[in-house]
Amino acid sequence: MTDRLVTPDWLEEHLDDPNVVILEFDWTGTESYDDWHIPGAHGFFWKDLLWDDAIRDFPSPELFAERCAALGISDDTTVVCYGDPVQFGTYGWWVFTYLGHKDVRLLNGGRVLWEKQGRPMTSDAPTRPTPASYTPKGARNDSMRVRFSEILERLDALKAGDDAILLDHRSPEEYKGERVNMIGAPDVGAERAGRIPGARHLFFDEFLNDDMTFKSAEELRSLLSARGATADKDVISYCRLSHRATLAYFVMTELLGYESVRSYDGSWTEWGSLVGVPIEK
Repeated sequence: MTDRLVTPDWLEEHLDDPNVVILEFDWTGTESYDDWHIPGAHGFFWKDLLWDDAIRDFPSPELFAERCAALGISDDTTVVCYGDPVQFGTYGWWVFTYLGHKDVRLLNGGRVLWEKQGRPMTSDAPTRPTPASYTPKGARNDSMRVRFSEILERLDALKAGDDAILLDHRSPEEYKGERVNMIGAPDVGAERAGRIPGARHLFFDEFLNDDMTFKSAEELRSLLSARGATADKDVISYCRLSHRATLAYFVMTELLGYESVRSYDGSWTEWGSLVGVPIEK
Protein backbone atom coordinates (compact mmCIF):
# COMPACT_ATOMS: atom_id res chain seq x y z
CA MET A 1 0.00 0.00 0.00
CA THR A 2 0.99 3.65 -0.27
CA ASP A 3 1.28 6.59 2.09
CA ARG A 4 -0.97 8.42 -0.38
CA LEU A 5 -3.90 6.45 1.07
CA VAL A 6 -4.75 7.50 4.61
CA THR A 7 -6.97 5.74 7.09
CA PRO A 8 -9.79 7.36 9.06
CA ASP A 9 -7.66 6.83 12.19
CA TRP A 10 -4.83 8.86 10.67
CA LEU A 11 -7.09 11.67 9.55
CA GLU A 12 -8.93 11.92 12.87
CA GLU A 13 -5.56 12.21 14.60
CA HIS A 14 -4.64 15.08 12.26
CA LEU A 15 -7.90 17.08 12.33
CA ASP A 16 -6.17 19.88 14.23
CA ASP A 17 -2.88 19.67 12.35
CA PRO A 18 -2.26 23.13 10.81
CA ASN A 19 -0.29 21.53 7.96
CA VAL A 20 -3.24 19.36 6.84
CA VAL A 21 -6.04 20.74 4.65
CA ILE A 22 -9.06 18.52 3.99
CA LEU A 23 -11.10 18.88 0.79
CA GLU A 24 -14.47 17.30 -0.02
CA PHE A 25 -15.56 17.15 -3.67
CA ASP A 26 -19.22 16.52 -4.43
CA TRP A 27 -20.97 15.42 -7.60
CA THR A 28 -23.98 17.71 -8.01
CA GLY A 29 -23.39 20.56 -5.57
CA THR A 30 -22.62 20.84 -1.88
CA GLU A 31 -25.79 19.30 -0.43
CA SER A 32 -23.93 16.34 1.09
CA TYR A 33 -21.24 18.61 2.48
CA ASP A 34 -23.82 20.99 3.93
CA ASP A 35 -25.62 18.08 5.60
CA TRP A 36 -22.42 16.91 7.28
CA HIS A 37 -18.71 16.84 6.64
CA ILE A 38 -15.47 16.02 8.36
CA PRO A 39 -14.61 18.84 10.78
CA GLY A 40 -12.44 21.47 9.12
CA ALA A 41 -13.05 20.18 5.60
CA HIS A 42 -13.70 22.65 2.78
CA GLY A 43 -16.48 21.54 0.43
CA PHE A 44 -16.77 22.09 -3.31
CA PHE A 45 -18.84 21.23 -6.30
CA TRP A 46 -15.94 19.53 -8.02
CA LYS A 47 -15.71 21.78 -11.11
CA ASP A 48 -15.47 24.94 -9.00
CA LEU A 49 -11.98 24.11 -7.73
CA LEU A 50 -10.64 21.59 -10.22
CA TRP A 51 -11.54 23.09 -13.61
CA ASP A 52 -10.85 26.37 -15.29
CA ASP A 53 -13.96 28.56 -15.24
CA ALA A 54 -13.81 29.36 -18.94
CA ILE A 55 -12.33 26.34 -20.75
CA ARG A 56 -12.75 22.57 -20.59
CA ASP A 57 -9.38 22.04 -18.96
CA PHE A 58 -7.62 22.20 -15.64
CA PRO A 59 -6.55 25.49 -14.03
CA SER A 60 -3.41 27.25 -15.20
CA PRO A 61 -0.47 27.20 -12.76
CA GLU A 62 -1.30 30.76 -11.73
CA LEU A 63 -5.01 30.11 -11.19
CA PHE A 64 -4.33 26.88 -9.31
CA ALA A 65 -1.82 28.68 -7.07
CA GLU A 66 -4.36 31.43 -6.39
CA ARG A 67 -7.06 28.93 -5.41
CA CYS A 68 -4.70 26.92 -3.20
CA ALA A 69 -3.38 30.02 -1.44
CA ALA A 70 -6.94 31.16 -0.66
CA LEU A 71 -7.56 27.83 1.09
CA GLY A 72 -4.45 28.15 3.23
CA ILE A 73 -2.59 25.57 1.14
CA SER A 74 1.13 26.23 0.80
CA ASP A 75 3.70 24.27 -1.19
CA ASP A 76 4.33 22.02 1.82
CA THR A 77 0.73 21.46 2.94
CA THR A 78 -0.62 17.92 3.13
CA VAL A 79 -3.91 17.91 1.19
CA VAL A 80 -6.37 15.10 1.94
CA CYS A 81 -9.21 14.50 -0.53
CA TYR A 82 -12.49 12.62 -0.23
CA GLY A 83 -15.70 12.78 -2.20
CA ASP A 84 -19.39 12.10 -2.56
CA PRO A 85 -19.40 9.66 -4.22
CA VAL A 86 -15.96 8.19 -3.62
CA GLN A 87 -14.59 8.67 -7.15
CA PHE A 88 -14.81 12.44 -6.81
CA GLY A 89 -12.22 12.17 -4.06
CA THR A 90 -9.86 10.28 -6.36
CA TYR A 91 -10.52 12.88 -9.06
CA GLY A 92 -9.43 15.61 -6.65
CA TRP A 93 -6.35 13.60 -5.74
CA TRP A 94 -5.54 13.06 -9.44
CA VAL A 95 -5.94 16.72 -10.41
CA PHE A 96 -3.82 18.02 -7.51
CA THR A 97 -1.15 15.44 -8.35
CA TYR A 98 -1.31 16.25 -12.07
CA LEU A 99 -0.94 19.96 -11.35
CA GLY A 100 2.18 19.36 -9.30
CA HIS A 101 1.22 19.47 -5.62
CA LYS A 102 3.73 17.21 -3.92
CA ASP A 103 1.77 15.90 -0.91
CA VAL A 104 -1.83 15.01 -1.74
CA ARG A 105 -3.56 12.02 -0.21
CA LEU A 106 -6.85 10.13 -0.40
CA LEU A 107 -9.08 9.09 2.52
CA ASN A 108 -9.78 5.36 2.32
CA GLY A 109 -13.51 4.71 2.55
CA GLY A 110 -14.40 8.39 2.22
CA ARG A 111 -17.67 9.57 3.69
CA VAL A 112 -19.16 6.07 3.85
CA LEU A 113 -16.60 4.53 6.19
CA TRP A 114 -16.20 7.73 8.20
CA GLU A 115 -19.93 7.82 8.98
CA LYS A 116 -20.15 4.07 9.53
CA GLN A 117 -17.44 4.26 12.18
CA GLY A 118 -19.17 7.09 14.02
CA ARG A 119 -16.34 9.55 13.65
CA PRO A 120 -16.68 13.32 14.21
CA MET A 121 -19.03 15.08 11.82
CA THR A 122 -20.28 18.64 11.61
CA SER A 123 -22.44 20.92 9.48
CA ASP A 124 -20.53 24.02 10.60
CA ALA A 125 -18.46 25.90 8.05
CA PRO A 126 -14.73 25.68 8.71
CA THR A 127 -12.82 28.64 10.05
CA ARG A 128 -11.87 31.01 7.26
CA PRO A 129 -8.30 30.07 6.37
CA THR A 130 -5.40 32.46 6.54
CA PRO A 131 -4.22 32.91 2.96
CA ALA A 132 -0.96 31.11 2.25
CA SER A 133 1.85 31.53 -0.22
CA TYR A 134 1.74 29.03 -3.08
CA THR A 135 4.27 28.87 -5.91
CA PRO A 136 2.79 28.32 -9.39
CA LYS A 137 4.10 25.03 -10.77
CA GLY A 138 5.71 25.44 -14.17
CA ALA A 139 4.80 22.08 -15.68
CA ARG A 140 1.97 19.58 -15.42
CA ASN A 141 2.65 15.88 -14.99
CA ASP A 142 1.61 14.91 -18.50
CA SER A 143 2.73 11.31 -18.00
CA MET A 144 -0.59 10.93 -16.12
CA ARG A 145 -2.80 12.08 -18.99
CA VAL A 146 -3.62 11.03 -22.56
CA ARG A 147 -5.51 12.96 -25.27
CA PHE A 148 -8.04 11.58 -27.75
CA SER A 149 -5.68 12.06 -30.71
CA GLU A 150 -3.17 9.56 -29.34
CA ILE A 151 -5.88 7.00 -28.64
CA LEU A 152 -7.20 7.42 -32.17
CA GLU A 153 -3.72 6.91 -33.60
CA ARG A 154 -3.16 3.79 -31.49
CA LEU A 155 -6.55 2.10 -31.86
CA ASP A 156 -5.20 -0.96 -33.67
CA ALA A 157 -2.54 -1.56 -31.02
CA LEU A 158 -5.02 -0.98 -28.20
CA LYS A 159 -7.48 -3.45 -29.74
CA ALA A 160 -4.72 -6.07 -30.03
CA GLY A 161 -3.82 -5.59 -26.37
CA ASP A 162 -0.30 -6.95 -26.69
CA ASP A 163 1.60 -3.99 -25.27
CA ALA A 164 -1.19 -1.54 -24.43
CA ILE A 165 -4.65 -1.91 -22.90
CA LEU A 166 -7.66 0.39 -22.96
CA LEU A 167 -9.96 0.03 -19.94
CA ASP A 168 -13.53 1.33 -19.70
CA HIS A 169 -14.62 1.84 -16.08
CA ARG A 170 -18.24 2.82 -16.72
CA SER A 171 -21.32 0.83 -15.81
CA PRO A 172 -22.28 -2.21 -17.92
CA GLU A 173 -25.16 -0.23 -19.47
CA GLU A 174 -22.82 2.54 -20.59
CA TYR A 175 -20.23 0.10 -21.89
CA LYS A 176 -22.81 -1.80 -23.94
CA GLY A 177 -24.13 1.41 -25.49
CA GLU A 178 -27.51 1.33 -23.78
CA ARG A 179 -26.91 4.67 -22.02
CA VAL A 180 -24.43 7.53 -22.04
CA ASN A 181 -24.66 8.00 -18.26
CA MET A 182 -25.12 5.62 -15.38
CA ILE A 183 -28.54 4.46 -14.18
CA GLY A 184 -29.97 6.91 -11.67
CA ALA A 185 -28.55 9.98 -13.40
CA PRO A 186 -29.85 11.97 -16.39
CA ASP A 187 -28.94 10.10 -19.57
CA VAL A 188 -26.80 12.90 -20.98
CA GLY A 189 -23.14 13.56 -21.55
CA ALA A 190 -22.40 12.66 -25.16
CA GLU A 191 -24.10 12.64 -28.56
CA ARG A 192 -23.69 8.88 -28.99
CA ALA A 193 -23.76 5.82 -26.75
CA GLY A 194 -21.18 3.08 -27.03
CA ARG A 195 -17.52 2.51 -26.23
CA ILE A 196 -14.10 3.18 -27.72
CA PRO A 197 -13.23 0.28 -30.05
CA GLY A 198 -11.18 -2.39 -28.30
CA ALA A 199 -11.90 -1.14 -24.77
CA ARG A 200 -12.15 -3.83 -22.12
CA HIS A 201 -14.72 -3.44 -19.39
CA LEU A 202 -13.85 -3.21 -15.71
CA PHE A 203 -16.54 -1.39 -13.74
CA PHE A 204 -14.84 0.81 -11.15
CA ASP A 205 -17.17 -0.46 -8.43
CA GLU A 206 -15.42 -3.84 -8.58
CA PHE A 207 -12.35 -2.27 -6.98
CA LEU A 208 -14.29 -1.39 -3.82
CA ASN A 209 -15.71 -3.08 -0.76
CA ASP A 210 -19.20 -2.20 0.49
CA ASP A 211 -17.73 0.43 2.85
CA MET A 212 -15.94 2.11 -0.11
CA THR A 213 -12.51 0.96 1.01
CA PHE A 214 -10.26 -0.62 -1.58
CA LYS A 215 -10.13 -4.39 -1.90
CA SER A 216 -6.91 -6.26 -1.16
CA ALA A 217 -3.95 -5.95 -3.52
CA GLU A 218 -4.40 -9.59 -4.52
CA GLU A 219 -8.05 -9.02 -5.46
CA LEU A 220 -7.26 -5.82 -7.34
CA ARG A 221 -4.44 -7.41 -9.30
CA SER A 222 -6.67 -10.34 -10.22
CA LEU A 223 -9.40 -8.02 -11.56
CA LEU A 224 -6.93 -6.21 -13.77
CA SER A 225 -5.08 -9.30 -14.94
CA ALA A 226 -8.35 -10.88 -16.06
CA ARG A 227 -8.68 -8.00 -18.56
CA GLY A 228 -5.07 -8.25 -19.68
CA ALA A 229 -4.11 -5.07 -17.80
CA THR A 230 -0.86 -6.27 -16.29
CA ALA A 231 1.91 -4.08 -14.89
CA ASP A 232 4.17 -4.61 -17.91
CA LYS A 233 1.71 -2.91 -20.28
CA ASP A 234 0.76 0.65 -21.07
CA VAL A 235 -2.71 1.09 -19.56
CA ILE A 236 -5.18 3.83 -20.50
CA SER A 237 -8.31 4.30 -18.39
CA TYR A 238 -11.48 6.22 -19.20
CA CYS A 239 -15.12 6.51 -18.14
CA ARG A 240 -17.60 9.34 -18.81
CA LEU A 241 -15.78 12.32 -17.26
CA SER A 242 -12.74 10.42 -15.88
CA HIS A 243 -13.79 10.41 -12.21
CA ARG A 244 -14.14 6.63 -12.19
CA ALA A 245 -11.01 6.35 -14.32
CA THR A 246 -8.99 8.24 -11.70
CA LEU A 247 -10.07 5.70 -9.09
CA ALA A 248 -8.67 2.97 -11.35
CA TYR A 249 -5.55 5.08 -11.86
CA PHE A 250 -5.06 5.31 -8.08
CA VAL A 251 -5.48 1.55 -7.73
CA MET A 252 -2.92 0.74 -10.38
CA THR A 253 -0.27 3.33 -9.58
CA GLU A 254 -0.53 3.73 -5.81
CA LEU A 255 -1.79 0.35 -4.61
CA LEU A 256 -0.23 -1.99 -7.18
CA GLY A 257 2.85 -0.11 -8.35
CA TYR A 258 2.03 0.07 -12.07
CA GLU A 259 4.41 2.49 -13.79
CA SER A 260 2.68 3.17 -17.12
CA VAL A 261 -0.92 4.27 -16.53
CA ARG A 262 -2.70 7.29 -17.96
CA SER A 263 -6.18 8.71 -17.63
CA TYR A 264 -8.11 9.88 -20.67
CA ASP A 265 -9.80 12.79 -18.94
CA GLY A 266 -11.89 13.72 -21.99
CA SER A 267 -13.43 10.26 -21.69
CA TRP A 268 -16.80 9.44 -23.22
CA THR A 269 -18.16 12.98 -23.03
CA GLU A 270 -15.50 13.90 -25.57
CA TRP A 271 -15.15 10.70 -27.62
CA GLY A 272 -18.89 10.16 -27.92
CA SER A 273 -19.39 13.63 -29.39
CA LEU A 274 -16.39 13.82 -31.74
CA VAL A 275 -17.18 13.90 -35.45
CA GLY A 276 -15.67 11.09 -37.47
CA VAL A 277 -14.28 8.84 -34.72
CA PRO A 278 -15.36 5.18 -34.47
CA ILE A 279 -17.36 3.57 -31.67
CA GLU A 280 -18.46 0.07 -30.73
CA LYS A 281 -21.64 -1.23 -29.15
